[in-house]
Amino acid sequence: MPVVATTRGVDAAAPRIVCVGTSLTAGFGLDPDLAWPAVLQQKIDAAGLRYRVVNAGVSGETSAGALRRIDWLLREPAAVLVLETGANDGLRGQEPEATRANLQGILDRARRQSPAPKLVLAGMMAPPNLGADYTRRFRAVFPDVAKKSGAALVPFLLEGVAGVPRLNQADGIHPSAEGQKIVAENVWRVLRPLLGPANAGAGASR
Repeated sequence: MPVVATTRGVDAAAPRIVCVGTSLTAGFGLDPDLAWPAVLQQKIDAAGLRYRVVNAGVSGETSAGALRRIDWLLREPAAVLVLETGANDGLRGQEPEATRANLQGILDRARRQSPAPKLVLAGMMAPPNLGADYTRRFRAVFPDVAKKSGAALVPFLLEGVAGVPRLNQADGIHPSAEGQKIVAENVWRVLRPLLGPANAGAGASR
């Protein structure tokens, strides 16, 4: 199984926020400390919250790969699961219904944990070159699965970053360090209300 990175210097006994994702989460092309999960940890610390953000991003992974990994990733309970996957499905033109089934399978597995983690699903878009019908069906998968699963939805993970050259690396796909900060803010706006008051995680089991 791929190595899962935890932000350095964080209380190893704190409740886990597990960020499952692709290269967008792994921080492809950057130091992992600049990837959005690490920026999220900075926001959590600044807010006086006791959580440990785990970066479980794997470059090139599809939603099917994330589904295969999820049991291993949840071998240690998670307080929150943030799911970012499907971008590579869209790049490869995978049938949206297959992506839907995989996302649903991941969230269903997470909900079987006791107590179940809070769930956050990051929405994605498919490239426009695949046609209007495909892009419409692909985009609809994420809000539909979030509603069915009771997950909080980040409408589009790369909002404010996609298509902005200065916020992306030379490949035009992966966010730069500045872009990662905006991605982290997109997630934070949805995640923060789920975490409760400052120090809410202090009484969690060690």
